[in-house]
Amino acid sequence: MLTRIALIGISSVTAAALTTGPALASPATVHVKSGTTKVTVAPAVARALLSNGVAPLVTRPGKPGLAVVGKQPTLTAAYPVTGGTLTTDPLAGTVKHQGGLKFVNVFNGRSLEVKDFTIDLTKGNLTAKVAGSATRVPVFNLDTSTASVDVSKHRLDARKVTLRLTSTAASALNNTLRTKVFATGLVVGTADTHLRF
Repeated sequence: MLTRIALIGISSVTAAALTTGPALASPATVHVKSGTTKVTVAPAVARALLSNGVAPLVTRPGKPGLAVVGKQPTLTAAYPVTGGTLTTDPLAGTVKHQGGLKFVNVFNGRSLEVKDFTIDLTKGNLTAKVAGSATRVPVFNLDTSTASVDVSKHRLDARKVTLRLTSTAASALNNTLRTKVFATGLVVGTADTHLRF
């Protein structure tokens, strides 16, 4: 009898906790104030692009650069973060950037530029506007399986997020530039994002 009463009491307390406790509280939202996202192109991809006459040009205020990965030279691009909103537990929301990336086929002069990147942590992708239009397209799918993410009260640091080219982006680039160098799921490189709240 005492055991039954105790179980009833525990069940009542548990039910009350589930319905009124912090488990159902909405996650806190933070506003992103500043930061930087740096993309490092996989060396093999950089070589494939250049050998096929495709030059990736970083547009302002993005900053191009060079790096060495596995003793191989490659290209980098850094973009300033301009805002966004996030929840840190669970990690979700959007991060907005300025700057862009213009792909030029030097063999035929054709080009395609995407800009104003937005990281969507809820959907797990990165979208961009197609220059000269209001169209926003998914450019990369974000693979965080090998990434490291550190979150504190006023900052978030995510390193080694893998960038996989979407089918939409691959088709648009191949068709516009008249090349076959881009493929769906191509691991273009990695991204490191450092945010301040």
